[in-house]
Amino acid sequence: AGGGGGGTNLGGGGGAGGFRTGTGFPVSASPGSYPITVGAGGAKDANGVNSIFSSITSTGGGRGSQSSTNAASTGGSGGGGSYTNTTGAAGNTPPTSPPQGNPGGNSTGSGSGGGGGSSQSGFTAPGNPGAAGGAGTASSITGGSVSYAAGGGGGGNNGAPGGAGGSSIGGTGGNSGPPANPGTPGTVSTGSGGGGGGSFSGLGGSGGSGIVIIAYPS
Repeated sequence: AGGGGGGTNLGGGGGAGGFRTGTGFPVSASPGSYPITVGAGGAKDANGVNSIFSSITSTGGGRGSQSSTNAASTGGSGGGGSYTNTTGAAGNTPPTSPPQGNPGGNSTGSGSGGGGGSSQSGFTAPGNPGAAGGAGTASSITGGSVSYAAGGGGGGNNGAPGGAGGSSIGGTGGNSGPPANPGTPGTVSTGSGGGGGGSFSGLGGSGGSGIVIIAYPS
C-alpha cells in the first residue's frame, strides 16, 4: 500500500504501507476481471492509501507525528512519534496474518522516531538526532531482489541530523534549522514512508506510492 507521509516541524517518520504476499492468497483463479487499486503515497502529515487486489486489502502507512499538533497514526506500519507527541503508532492495523507491518518508533529525547517498516519496527530517538525508519522486505517476485515497504526517518532537533530511511528506500528525516530541511519522499512504487521534517517548520516528505504485482504461469 502507499506509504505514510512524514510529520511537519520536527515530525516523526511515515510508516510503510502494508506489505502482503504469499500465505492467504488464492492459489488459483478463473479467467476474468478483478478489481485492483494501487494506493497513492500520503502527502506530508497524511496517511497512505490502501492497495486492493480482489478481496485482499493492504492498509496504507500511518503518518508521522507532527510535533505541534497531530499524533502519529496507525496503519499497515505505524508512524513515528515526536518531541511533543512521543509515542509511535501501532502497525499491522487492522491485523493480518502474517503481519503486514510494524509500529513506529517513540521519542524519548527531542528528536523524532522513525516510521515502522514491513520487517522491523521504527527506531526510537533517544536524543536530538532523528531515529531511523524500520527496514523493508526484499522480494524476488519480479525476477530480481527488490526491497519494499520501509519506514521513513524521523526529523532532527537542535542542530542534529534527521534519521535514515529504512533499507535506503524510506525517506530521510530533515535536519534541524533554522532554516529547517524537509524530509525526503519515500521511493515511488515501494510503499515506503516519507521522512519527518526538521525542527523550525521543516516539511514532512510524502510517502512512496504502493504497487500490486501478480505472478502467474504462462
